[in-house]
Amino acid sequence: MPKLFRIFWWGLLISFLGSLPLGTLNVAAMQIGIQESIMNALYFSFGSLLVEMIYVRISLVGIDWVRKQKRLMKAMEWITLLIIIALAVGSFIAATKDSGTAKNVILQNNMHRFLLGMFMCAINPVQIPFWFGWSTILFTKKILEPRQSHYNIYIIGIGLGTLAGNAVFIFGGKWLVQRIANSQQYLNWVIGGIFALTAIIQAIKMIRHKDAVHKFTHADEHKKD
Repeated sequence: MPKLFRIFWWGLLISFLGSLPLGTLNVAAMQIGIQESIMNALYFSFGSLLVEMIYVRISLVGIDWVRKQKRLMKAMEWITLLIIIALAVGSFIAATKDSGTAKNVILQNNMHRFLLGMFMCAINPVQIPFWFGWSTILFTKKILEPRQSHYNIYIIGIGLGTLAGNAVFIFGGKWLVQRIANSQQYLNWVIGGIFALTAIIQAIKMIRHKDAVHKFTHADEHKKD
């Protein structure tokens, strides 16, 4: 039991800390919590963490197959970049509205937020190399072993860690809006800036072939070098 608890704790800790840096999913969850409701933001988070858990499972048992899907990973990467750009533009447009309550263009749809979270997480392949790297470290340290019980508790920890990290953004964003006058309009400018900066950095890395997905799918080539 102590062994499983240790694996659970590592999964939860890595996932929680990995969810804290500003990113597409946690900032989108915060924006949904501010402009719609806490429940919708939680639905979005549950959808994204479900896909993340599936990706982790795939990375644990089918990593060689994943590495061979270079075209698919690259296509997903470009789609993600386009969505980040749309989120940035939508946030800036919302910020220019007098009330500051206009919705981001990505959120102007009737798709259930759980499904939206699944979709946005599914097309974001960056988390695959992230979890492959951390899982490899845990395997090397003999913390994680190729057993079903280890995989299951590890993935549960990851899911709860992601949920906790998103909760910081969801409830923190709501708290700010309720206490600062016109804060929602300011937040739209800040969120738009975050998405714009993220898109620029991601585009530069993709053009220079320095992004995590490229390194992951070309890992064998880098080893030869």
